[in-house]
Amino acid sequence: MAKKNLGEMSFLDHLEELRWLLVRSSVAIIIMAFLTYFVSDYLFDVIIFGPTRPDFFTYRFFCELSHQLGFVDSICIEELPFIIQNTEMEGQVNMFVWICILAGFVLSFPYILWQIWKFISPALYDKEKKNARVFIFFSSLLFFLGVLFGYFVVIPMSVNFVATFSVSSIVKNQFTLESYIGMVKTSILASGLFFELPIIIYFLTKLGLVTPTFLRKYWKYAVVIILIIAAIVTPPDVVSQLIVAIPMLIIYEASILISKIVYNKKLKENG
Repeated sequence: MAKKNLGEMSFLDHLEELRWLLVRSSVAIIIMAFLTYFVSDYLFDVIIFGPTRPDFFTYRFFCELSHQLGFVDSICIEELPFIIQNTEMEGQVNMFVWICILAGFVLSFPYILWQIWKFISPALYDKEKKNARVFIFFSSLLFFLGVLFGYFVVIPMSVNFVATFSVSSIVKNQFTLESYIGMVKTSILASGLFFELPIIIYFLTKLGLVTPTFLRKYWKYAVVIILIIAAIVTPPDVVSQLIVAIPMLIIYEASILISKIVYNKKLKENG
């Protein structure tokens, strides 16, 4: 049966399309999660627990950078004084499953975007429908850049901060596996989705829900929120906070620029 046009689809038809979108996306995530099982040793030992070791790439990079800037070993990390322990009988099993699902979601993200595009494409003009590849490419690129930013910047700085912070030398840091994996999941997903902001703003502007004037008006509030987020996830020093905040501010500025381009184009078409 041929697929109905947007004007011919009822509310239930839309729900049916949405249901199949979720089903196909879930199947893709499960398949990719299953495939990660075969590389689970590398996934956990090298990737997931990589930021818990002093020889992690980010720590070595900042150590070398400090030497070049003449700070000697001021920001070099010799050790991360904490251990990760499992306190639940099924804790490791649950964390194994959730990390595989997270990896499955990240790996299948371009396919999920394609499914989303197929769902919204009936509401687009013919010229806009031809931009599917561009939409999927740039959306996937931004998401993967966000994931890398979360993994190589947010997670190491968070780990370094909580590992070295202490209210007293009497207290020893022993983090639960659940809390560590939760931090990893949150950092990766939040960063990946935040980097999708330009794409979200693009569609919101096309729908007339936001304008560049609105985004510029609340720019100060956005800066404050970004700086607060950077202060929370980084050690209490200006350099670390700027390293996290600057890319986020660039993303927000890029979103304003995109909104301005789309808004001006709409004015010309309507004028």
